[in-house]
Amino acid sequence: MKVFRGFQHPGVAASCALTIGNFDGVHRGHQAMLALLRGEAAQRGVPSCVLTFEPHPRDFFAALHQKPDLAPARVGTLRDKLEDLSTCGVDQTVVLPFDARLAGLSPEAFIQDVLVKGLGTRYVLVGDDFRFGAQRAGDYALLDSLGESSGFDVARMNSYEIAYPHARHSLSSLPPEGAVAALGRPGGGYHGIRVSSSAVRQALGEGRMQDAARLLGRPYCISGHVVHGRKLGRTLGFKTLNLRFAHWKPAASGIFVVLVHGLAEAPLRGVANLGVRPSLDPSDVNGGRVLLETHCLDWPDTLGPEGAYGKIIRVELLNKLHDELKYDGLDALTQGIRRDCDDARAWLARRI
Repeated sequence: MKVFRGFQHPGVAASCALTIGNFDGVHRGHQAMLALLRGEAAQRGVPSCVLTFEPHPRDFFAALHQKPDLAPARVGTLRDKLEDLSTCGVDQTVVLPFDARLAGLSPEAFIQDVLVKGLGTRYVLVGDDFRFGAQRAGDYALLDSLGESSGFDVARMNSYEIAYPHARHSLSSLPPEGAVAALGRPGGGYHGIRVSSSAVRQALGEGRMQDAARLLGRPYCISGHVVHGRKLGRTLGFKTLNLRFAHWKPAASGIFVVLVHGLAEAPLRGVANLGVRPSLDPSDVNGGRVLLETHCLDWPDTLGPEGAYGKIIRVELLNKLHDELKYDGLDALTQGIRRDCDDARAWLARRI
């Protein structure tokens, strides 16, 4: 998949079949939409294209109005989003910087400047709640009417739902095949839950990792380069792999049972802390930043003590053990980590 920061690059395709959105998490609804987009692109003989934004528009407005609470919790990093889009078979993704100029474009200007002149759009597929342009003034009806006069077809996809027999059942009780395509509500007496980034955020925020995996179609994971940290973990006997976040508000936080991919042929079992580590001095080397710190329960001898730095790893968060805790001193912290490791081993022994 080709990735472009903006559309003013010589490698951007002259025409495309397009979908537009933030794609935070690239969940099963997104995946169904992208599959439909690929089919429409193939019929027209043009590449499939995703138009997405960084930062998230709500991040931009939260900063603009100095109201950080308006910023959404983020399901995935930009790296993970692009990797997921590539896995879904998208030909190209254009990442537009969401700034004051873009936020101020009228719906009509957005269509002409971005869709027509910028991307040569031949077909646009959007969700049923799609809004665009300044003040979110544009909707599907306007896009459809202006698309006809601008030379591109427009279609929308209804909500994607996961079906289950009775509303009292938890989402995690569903079989993997319990998803229904977004062609109206499921029949046969089944109820459904709408798959959305908001639903994924809620599941992650509540520590329901199995439910999040159902919505995503895969275990929730975070990837990145392993970076150097304070190295306190190794002095306590628990060496960690550290991943830093540009975003300060991840959807999940706490202590998790994990699998680590990218360091050995088989995934490595581990336990991880995702958050700000309240037991440590906020003025330490990490400055209170959000980190994913992962301790592998069985470290491969072939890597050596320093063999992971700079490598890209993918950490699957399988089960939440508890929220972050503030310990009184390093001895209590060490005992807490040891208990977490024991609990992670026990959970993995039952499940894997």
